[in-house]
Amino acid sequence: MRTDTQYGGEPLPLPATDRRQTASLYAYLDAVRRLQGTFLDAFGLGPEEAPSRIVFSERVMTLKAYGKKRRDGPVMLIVPAPIKRAYIWDMAPEASVVRECLRGGIGVYMIHWKEPGLDDQGTGLDGYAGRFMTLSMDAIARETGEDRVFLAGHSLGGTLCAVFASGHKDRVKGLILVETPLKFGPALGDIDAMVAKAPEAQRLTKDLGNVPGFFISSMSTMASPGTFRTERFQDLLSSLGDLQDWQMHMRVVRWTLDELPMPKKLFEEVMEYLYREDRFMRGKLTIEGRPAVPSGVESPIVSIADQRSRVVSPESCLAFHDAASSTDKQVFWYRGDVGVAIQHAGVLVGKNAHRYLWPEIVDWVNARSRTE
Repeated sequence: MRTDTQYGGEPLPLPATDRRQTASLYAYLDAVRRLQGTFLDAFGLGPEEAPSRIVFSERVMTLKAYGKKRRDGPVMLIVPAPIKRAYIWDMAPEASVVRECLRGGIGVYMIHWKEPGLDDQGTGLDGYAGRFMTLSMDAIARETGEDRVFLAGHSLGGTLCAVFASGHKDRVKGLILVETPLKFGPALGDIDAMVAKAPEAQRLTKDLGNVPGFFISSMSTMASPGTFRTERFQDLLSSLGDLQDWQMHMRVVRWTLDELPMPKKLFEEVMEYLYREDRFMRGKLTIEGRPAVPSGVESPIVSIADQRSRVVSPESCLAFHDAASSTDKQVFWYRGDVGVAIQHAGVLVGKNAHRYLWPEIVDWVNARSRTE
């Protein structure tokens, strides 16, 4: 099948039939990867999620609540990355941020992103960092009476949290940003460097529509093979001597096979507005007509970074941390784990992360809740 061919420095446009074939191929590969994941489920390597109930559901998202309904204590809204399944936050009883927070007395809600349909291609940052967050906050307020909550996000999910918080300081009690890219540029990470050299996002999406998870995963692996291929193989070898480590490694592998497409417009805006133009840190981003600037964040912030990461560099995390107006800021450093497949996911499922890091974060949340 012919793809984008170079001639005289400009790409030759694909016929409409070829564009449909390209999109269909990637959709098929996504389905194959999900099927591989269900094969691992048959061997007990799927997620073991905590009981939850649906609070409300939209076209591309469902809000779930964990634990009993409550009207006291701190409340946290977890926001996963928009191409990732939410269960990385709740992988198994011994590796669950959700359960760690519940044990610490925190009321937990989590957004579960759903597969966007053809009618969702026009949903961008206004939806994901604006409307869907507001709808979730409103639903939580109806249940708990709490208008202000703690926001926690990993990777691009953390980016959505920070952008929302910058324009809604009256709704956010605190931010927990877990290896979150917020400053972008070709010198800040492997993915940033690839995006700087890539064609405009619209030239990619014209052949794909909503951008399949397999496409994004493949591009990430090409950008940082050390992170997504070499590191994963090394972790597998290191896990072979411990059954629990090996099982968790395979659970994370299963999660990597279970990706979601990204809406066409969201992919374009993340690529162009964030990665290529760095609009948020430069104070040039607007969400639903509101300015989104780091100095608009006044709530307490905890940032979790990994000095070894080539996907989300410490500078990418901490530039926002320094630029925010909050006077209550803390940085935690993730040191890594065995049995997590990818260290970027290890901060949510690793033994060391749950032994040392998340108990401190739960204490941090409770302490700031009591000072209100």
